[in-house]
Amino acid sequence: MKHIICLTLLIAAGLQAAAAQNYPTRSIRLVVPFPPGGNIDITARAIAPGLGETLGQTVVIDNRGGAGGLIGMEIVTKSTPDGHTLALASSGTVTVAPSLYTKMPYDPVKDLTAVALLSYVPIVLVVHPSLPAKSVKDFIALAKTRAGKMTMASGGNGTTNQLAGELFQLETGTKFIHVPYKGAAPAVVDVMGGQVDMLFDQLSASSNHIRSGKLRAVVVAGEKRNPVIPDVPTLTESGLKNCDAGTFTALMGPAGVPRDVISKLNAAINKTLAMQSTRDRFTSVGADVLGGTPARLDANLKQELAMWTRVAKAANIKLD
Repeated sequence: MKHIICLTLLIAAGLQAAAAQNYPTRSIRLVVPFPPGGNIDITARAIAPGLGETLGQTVVIDNRGGAGGLIGMEIVTKSTPDGHTLALASSGTVTVAPSLYTKMPYDPVKDLTAVALLSYVPIVLVVHPSLPAKSVKDFIALAKTRAGKMTMASGGNGTTNQLAGELFQLETGTKFIHVPYKGAAPAVVDVMGGQVDMLFDQLSASSNHIRSGKLRAVVVAGEKRNPVIPDVPTLTESGLKNCDAGTFTALMGPAGVPRDVISKLNAAINKTLAMQSTRDRFTSVGADVLGGTPARLDANLKQELAMWTRVAKAANIKLD
């Protein structure tokens, strides 16, 4: 019996190795769990050409929006784990949502396999130009004199906009009135119109308004100043490194994808991210190119899950 079991395991290992060696055997389906046009979709379209070229197969982008990205991600977790169906994961779907929802259709750690980090778009604190605070130090001082009176827009309850703002309040001892909108776009409009004081927004969405003078950037997340807004200091250099927040994107597959396939995918995505054409597309929207090993993505995932869980608990945010 032991010989039969060993033989079965050897055959299975041999088949798995052969599958990895031949991978990919057909086009790759890249599920984007949001509608076309947003930051996650932009990321997918930035990597698809290079990834397809490197792997020798077409990468087909499949936009499956709904339920804040949970529907598309669930589709991937239930797909055949052979590397031909992948997810364009992000902070919202694998770290923010699990920190907030009492019921999740998937476990980001158990039901998904890490391939590689792709990009990072920092959060930027933007205000109406008339607000009398031009530095983050002045902003915090003003917020404390107007305790509980300043208004903070967001793209909705439980969004990265809101959680980044909650993290800022937690670390600086400030208190804002949360004004949720049905999406970040109308929130930006009302900050530009002066109806709301501030928004913690993705730089890719606010950069044009900052450059045009319709919004003023107070501070931006990230390890170093962003070339899109080089005059704006970072949270770290302002002494607020524990407030750092942004949106990362990552390539992930369902649980159970063979290690050899993951290794091949990881090498292909790192090669794609090193292409100048790919880097230029990310730079144009203020995104940092990341890359690296699956282990780096796993570590980032666990770190952000812990951070957002702490913030959600402190702010008493729970979603059904």
